Amino acid sequence: MSDIPENLKYASTHEWVKLQDDNLVQVGISDFAQQELGDLVYVELPELGRKLTVAEQCAVVESVKTASDLYSPLSGEVVAVNQAIIDEPSLINEAVYASWLFTLRAENLSELELLMDATAYKHLIDK
Repeated sequence: MSDIPENLKYASTHEWVKLQDDNLVQVGISDFAQQELGDLVYVELPELGRKLTVAEQCAVVESVKTASDLYSPLSGEVVAVNQAIIDEPSLINEAVYASWLFTLRAENLSELELLMDATAYKHLIDK
């Protein structure tokens, strides 16, 4: 059973979003995604300053089993990347919701309405 915090929003591609102040959102991967991937060994994150659109491929995570593309859940500019995750990808496996990957300055917070709440995301992964 995957952990699905209620305070986050979720994309169908298994990224989570946490709203911060000043239109900033942290982005990570869900517990379901990290369980499916297995032990993570490499993470490639978007460059600072990169402008992303909804559903744009922007990052890659690799595990001992496979590699998986990550997609931006919102439109915006990358204003921070989590260097600790680049240096030690296994941190995601240890604490998936504390291990944000990058932070966006969202262009349009109404795009959050396109994402799922915890209940809807649970239904998606239970299919």
